[in-house]
Amino acid sequence: MSWETRRISDNVHEILFSDNYKTGNWEQWVLLSGDRHWDNPKSDWKLQKKHLNEAREKGAAVIDVGDFFCLMQGKYDKRASKSDIRPEHQVNDYFDAVPDTAVEFFREYADLFGVIGYGNHEMSIKRHHETDVLGRFIYRLNKESGSNVHLGGYGGDVKIRFQLPNGSSKRVKTLKYYHGSGGGGPVTKGIIGTNRRAVYMPDADIVVTGHIHEKWAINLTRERITKQGRIYLDDQVHICVGPYKEEYNSGKSGWHVERGAPPKPLGGFWLRFTYDLETESIKVQTVSTI
Repeated sequence: MSWETRRISDNVHEILFSDNYKTGNWEQWVLLSGDRHWDNPKSDWKLQKKHLNEAREKGAAVIDVGDFFCLMQGKYDKRASKSDIRPEHQVNDYFDAVPDTAVEFFREYADLFGVIGYGNHEMSIKRHHETDVLGRFIYRLNKESGSNVHLGGYGGDVKIRFQLPNGSSKRVKTLKYYHGSGGGGPVTKGIIGTNRRAVYMPDADIVVTGHIHEKWAINLTRERITKQGRIYLDDQVHICVGPYKEEYNSGKSGWHVERGAPPKPLGGFWLRFTYDLETESIKVQTVSTI
């Protein structure tokens, strides 16, 4: 593995790609994911494994932006449904069984995860049941696999650093993640929120959200000025990762279908980083997972 994660401050992490690049012909990958809802029967485990196996092949780091778990089948949850609980979770210690079984599933992929943040589902359980399911999952995953997965926040920053070909200096791309809020929109798909976030997240090169179960990437081109007075243009990349929970199926029935929601695109995005020798800069490309 050519990268490592460390905590810089309370809500800021760093992923350092430490290969000493000899030429400009290199690439590094990051897999952005979210809304796995892993414990829900509708969560696509096969697709998750496919993407994680591809991440291993690419030497990628994984950043997950929340709702790793669904956690809706607790005793006092009004949303609970017997059809939405896996057999192994039909036990009295439900909130213990979910992270325990998840450790078994993700143990072989533990070294791929750099940062995992909270979603509204994990925060709801923490608030109403006074137990941190995501925190316990990461603690056990690290303890049993010897990994170094970091627990993020509902939102936070990740500094992605790259060693340059000269072997001494580094370049940095700042990624801001925020799980999300609201319901998106049947027409805008939540894209309108990119302009709002761009105003109060000016230092981010990449902004990643989830929550609304949509999937898109868009570049906002900005006019910038250096301290020396040189004007230049750059792009702030906005990404919304899709879910891994398939609720539409054939469109026959279910809460998702009955409320008129359409099929949703599944999976996240790849970030492909390359180095431009001419400009001595890091380029980033978004690639949808399939």
